[in-house]
Amino acid sequence: MELSELKAKILALLKVDEEFRYAVAGMIGYDEILKRLQKHDEKFEEILAQIKEIRESQNRLENRVGSLEKSVNSLDKRVGSLEERVDSLASAMIAGFAEISKFAGITFEEFARKFLTASLKKLGQIPQGAELTRKVIDGEEVDIFLEDPLIVGEVTAHAETAQEVQKLIRKAELAKTRYAKEPRKVLVILTAKREAAREIEKIAKEKNVELIIGRIVD
Repeated sequence: MELSELKAKILALLKVDEEFRYAVAGMIGYDEILKRLQKHDEKFEEILAQIKEIRESQNRLENRVGSLEKSVNSLDKRVGSLEERVDSLASAMIAGFAEISKFAGITFEEFARKFLTASLKKLGQIPQGAELTRKVIDGEEVDIFLEDPLIVGEVTAHAETAQEVQKLIRKAELAKTRYAKEPRKVLVILTAKREAAREIEKIAKEKNVELIIGRIVD
């Protein structure tokens, strides 16, 4: 049978045979559905590939962030350790003042000013030409003073109560009013009673006071 005859018979059947017509229509529709499903599958594969790429990028970013966090934590620990060593060294220097004063011939207050001046210069926290001095502000004598940057400090040989840190905070408020800026607060104590030291440390932490205690005694 030639192709033309086959086509003619199929067309005739489509006209007169309802069941055949529905069968052909169903096959055509099914084929169309298959084509659409294939297209959807292709699109879905593309989407999955994009999601995979995004996840891989996110994982790489998270790995980099995790590595960075580890580096920052390590740096924080090293800085914290360094700060502890510096504080320990400062305390040791202050504690050794009694021996130093025998040869230097200076008071503890003078020693504390010179020690802090040298330390702050080395750290680059005050200009090289700057010098911590004594200052009277509104009738209050300040043991350690620098105007720029503004530093206010108190020096005492012995502390049995938290009075010294309260005194420093009061003088710092006077300086803040006079110079219209927040001062850096420093308290240097040669020896302190254990109970007093605990109270002083607590207040110093709350009020952002830098504290150096040479020795803590019972």
